[in-house]
Amino acid sequence: MPKIRVDDRKPFEVTLRQFKRACEKAGIVKELRERQHYIKPTTQRRIDKKAAIGRTKKAAKMALRPKF
Repeated sequence: MPKIRVDDRKPFEVTLRQFKRACEKAGIVKELRERQHYIKPTTQRRIDKKAAIGRTKKAAKMALRPKF
């Protein structure tokens, strides 16, 4: 859990922004989104495979593009 020191001289908005940034760096928001819905392992493998195919196609497309 990220910890932020609260300074009475700083506005609350600044402290809140620092806390949000610390949570983002710690990966809390990403993990929360992943845990919102359960995805079956077979479905996850299918999604990962589609993503890998897409990355491969993109890499091939970028390799064929002329470099100026």
